[in-house]
Amino acid sequence: LRFSPAVWKQVLVLGLDGAGKSSVLHYICSQKARTRISPTLGFNTAQLLGGSYNLRAYWPLYLSDAHVLVFVVDSVDRSRLLTARQELHALLAEEPRLPLVVLANKQVGASHTEELREELALHLLSGQRELFLLPTSATWASLSTATSVLHVKSLLVTLLSQP
Repeated sequence: LRFSPAVWKQVLVLGLDGAGKSSVLHYICSQKARTRISPTLGFNTAQLLGGSYNLRAYWPLYLSDAHVLVFVVDSVDRSRLLTARQELHALLAEEPRLPLVVLANKQVGASHTEELREELALHLLSGQRELFLLPTSATWASLSTATSVLHVKSLLVTLLSQP
């Protein structure tokens, strides 16, 4: 029997500091959920990069190896949406075909996703790439709700299964 070498597919999780990247990744990857997740202070082997200003310069270096970009936005922190928009569009200019999953994190319901679509100028991207905007709440309490981050896991499995 001949086995082909394993094909690694990578998901790159980015977003401004405090957006909830570590929590999202924890609930997607871990079998043991914790109620409190510590912030990322550098790089994580699961391709989660910190979102502080001094680390954002490294983000483009990881794009070429990614198969899906997950961009986490703190949908409650309206004061930083312009910065999130600028960082996201700068990344997308580097890799114009990379599928994009935007997580509108820290939502109780899905009521603000259309407003966020406008504020992040996602309408400018239609037709350029696969694009998903999902309301999420990466918390222990929300795991069984409509905004559960576990819905993201099934979407990522689907996206990574495509040739």
